[in-house]
Amino acid sequence: MTRILSWLMVIIAVVLAGLGARAISAQQDKYTVQVPNGLKFSDFRGYENWQVVAVSQTDDLLKVMVANPMMMDAYRAGVPGNGKPFPDGSKIAKIQWKPKMSTEAPFSVRVPESLQDIFLIEKDSKRFPDTSGWAYAVFDYNPASDKFTPNATGVVNCGYACHTRVTKKDYIFTVREAVTRPEKENC
Repeated sequence: MTRILSWLMVIIAVVLAGLGARAISAQQDKYTVQVPNGLKFSDFRGYENWQVVAVSQTDDLLKVMVANPMMMDAYRAGVPGNGKPFPDGSKIAKIQWKPKMSTEAPFSVRVPESLQDIFLIEKDSKRFPDTSGWAYAVFDYNPASDKFTPNATGVVNCGYACHTRVTKKDYIFTVREAVTRPEKENC
């Protein structure tokens, strides 16, 4: 099971790099959008090069969570498991794709087919005191227009209300697990 998860992380990371380049084509538009009275996409400039924290999937989506260097340093220091909060300036982006089955892999694996949206989270205790220092935004991607727009709900019916379930983890669901290199397999 660990071997499969490791390979899945490698495959998704490689696909993320390829699709990230495609998503960059919408860069001029995406860096001008903002959630009303909230996060600006431009505040997350360069997220395409942030380190992967974790991957996950639902029945409908493949997800990759990436974090800025400040948040990665906090994860390496043991946050949130050590009981300390993430520092102001921590940012995480969750990139979500609709999946398809790979037609090339020699095993059954789902890979990203089309970008759906990007969920952004930032910690700034002074700017967002009413939500324990965290702000949330979702930007939907429209492949036909190659543009991002703020999600109509702003937070896909989640945001702070949803994240209060993990108050003890400083309102962040994503746990950074130790990542090891997958063993070589004969294909």
